[in-house]
Amino acid sequence: MSSRSAHVRTPVVRPLVAALAALMPAMALAQDNAAQQAATLDTISVTAARKSENIQDVPVSISTVSGEKLDALVSGGTDIRFLSGRVPSLNIESSFGRAFPRFYIRGYGNTDFRMNTSQPVSLVYDDIVQENPILKGFPLFDIQQVEVLRGPLGSLFGRNTPAGVVKFDSVRPSQEFEGYGKVGYGSDNLWNVEGAVGGALSERWSARASMLYQRRDDWVENTGTGPNDGLEGYDESAARVQFLYEGEDFQALLGAHARRLNGTARLFRGNIFKPGTNDFVEGFDENRIAIDGQNHSELESQGANARLVWDLGSYRLHSITGFETLETFSVGDIDGTNEFYTADVPFASETADGIPHHSQFTQEFRIESQYGGPLNWQAGVFYFNEDYDVDSVSYDTTNGSVQDGFQRINQANDAWAVFGGINYQASDKLELRAGLRYTVDEKDLVVKDYWNTGFSPCVLSAKCDLAGLLAAQQLAYANGDAVDPFLSASTKDKKVNWDASATYAVNDDVNVYGRVATGFRGSSIQSAGAFNEKTVASPETVLSFELGMKADLWDNRARVNASVFHYEVKDQQLTAVGGATGNANILLNAEKSTGKGFEVDIQAWLTDNLLVTLGSGYNHTEIKDADLSVAPCMSCTVTNPVDANGKVLINGNSLPQAPKWTHNLTARWSTPVGDAGEFYVFTDWAYRSDVNFFLYESKEFSGKSLTEGGLRVGYSWNQGDYDLALYGRNITNQIRATGAIDFNNRTGFINEPRLLGVEFKTRF
Repeated sequence: MSSRSAHVRTPVVRPLVAALAALMPAMALAQDNAAQQAATLDTISVTAARKSENIQDVPVSISTVSGEKLDALVSGGTDIRFLSGRVPSLNIESSFGRAFPRFYIRGYGNTDFRMNTSQPVSLVYDDIVQENPILKGFPLFDIQQVEVLRGPLGSLFGRNTPAGVVKFDSVRPSQEFEGYGKVGYGSDNLWNVEGAVGGALSERWSARASMLYQRRDDWVENTGTGPNDGLEGYDESAARVQFLYEGEDFQALLGAHARRLNGTARLFRGNIFKPGTNDFVEGFDENRIAIDGQNHSELESQGANARLVWDLGSYRLHSITGFETLETFSVGDIDGTNEFYTADVPFASETADGIPHHSQFTQEFRIESQYGGPLNWQAGVFYFNEDYDVDSVSYDTTNGSVQDGFQRINQANDAWAVFGGINYQASDKLELRAGLRYTVDEKDLVVKDYWNTGFSPCVLSAKCDLAGLLAAQQLAYANGDAVDPFLSASTKDKKVNWDASATYAVNDDVNVYGRVATGFRGSSIQSAGAFNEKTVASPETVLSFELGMKADLWDNRARVNASVFHYEVKDQQLTAVGGATGNANILLNAEKSTGKGFEVDIQAWLTDNLLVTLGSGYNHTEIKDADLSVAPCMSCTVTNPVDANGKVLINGNSLPQAPKWTHNLTARWSTPVGDAGEFYVFTDWAYRSDVNFFLYESKEFSGKSLTEGGLRVGYSWNQGDYDLALYGRNITNQIRATGAIDFNNRTGFINEPRLLGVEFKTRF
């Protein structure tokens, strides 16, 4: 057993509870002495309504991450998954490692692992939607603020936002010469280096350039016969450059960015669950694995954008143009073990997915009024075009990983929308808002190439020989005839979304609001393959109700934001992956699913030297479809009823990867040292309750609750211009399964182990 494997086998929230208990006396003391405190909270500006506003005035459930908290969370060189659980009701996981994050807000997301999938949580980076799931993994560096917007945002953001939006805003250039440099070193030869520099180029022009470099050695030893001796290492770099022109009544912000990742893919660990439980097997060691297949991941992406603003007096015109492209290839030993042909592992599975060609273009024109009266409005048009190929490859592990199957599909997506919104200040205390959007979304998917020698094609279909159908399709193309619908699909969706809200100012410090909103996600298509027929999922729609309160307390020394919600998704798109039929990926529509719960965000200066934040989210989700069933796993203990065809009925189950509870806590204590120095301690904790990995419920494939904590102890001097700190991530080294593969054996993948390091940062 590794010295690192001090696993806590039962759900652990004790570190979080202990931290809260320790803070209770301080909270009471702070309330008694509030009048004597001087520290106050900064105003937080957000762009949830496509313009900068005080977060307290926006009738949407919003959390933000920025500043020192963001610095602490990224100190371990982790990818975007570090945000999981760091705000209420947010979960992020991935079966691709540092690429392809899957987002869930209020339990609402999508577990589909195919590279042409869509998600109901939209990610917007510097005002540009990142639609393909690979684009969503672009690393965070030189970031001004992260905003997590919960609930449907179908009017102003529009595209695939029925669950919400995660929004990143980079630091903009300015006329002031400024920047920073940061270097960190940690466990497993981890290097985390980033920096930025910017300033004036002329009276009108300014620029800013920023970069990131991260690397980590392999920390998992492969004792199997595969070509990789070590695993889980990576080498990643990214850069961004921005130019800002500021004229009398015109502003242009031009940007370009790029990313390169070279490392190992997600590490699948075969047979790690004890039969009949979700405990790890005896002797499980996160530092060792035995696989005989390949494991490698590489990714390159580039993008550019132009954000133009014309000030026309009573109006302001915006033009937002974005272009993104990527190439990626990832191969992994999916069965997670080299002990083939046992009762638990009837066959080997080694597969790869890649995108050899991709382009995304977006254009938005938006005009907003700048009246001095009670009524203001905005309206615009939006165009989206994406075209890309996806390659899926299989290998014969028992024959030296010789390629034994290949498929290439092409998916093209065109969409356009018109939208608008109004704000009306009905009285000194009451503000009304409403939004409307009409969208047309078209998709075309074509199988361009297919062959497979390892398995009989379309084992679920009575139709046939998939390779023969492909040949017929290619002949049809050559002759100008219709394409066989078994291989190709086209969808066209038209939808109107709307939202309406009211905000009432109880007093100068407390607002209450109500909001009702709709959203939708367009149809999805998955191609036929060796294990499944082509499937098409109809568009899903959501109707959401939310009530909230936002309050500044203690003379702006504390802030409490809270909301309660209920949503219903009709025709929700679900993905049945794996199962006893093999490496399948089948799209389904549930008649409906529901979610209800609440979120609370609290920030408070308990003393002049102690700042505490606390967030909590409760999400109860449920699938409601009495007849919906999915294939069960090969080697697990299913607890749902089974229908006459041997399939599992999932009515009443929670949505997958939807924890009921998420909690997060940070606390920062500091004391002055000398005239311009400070010693500080910063700790952060995140908890999520147990989750189901799949649509059905089973004893093995339910992830235990997970608590991860971070600690940072440092000294800053020269008014914060220099900072030196020791840090730790997942300091209790709690190891949990965060996802699984069910088609072959009891395979799972885990969270990151404890990491310790030192970091130095300077700003100028």
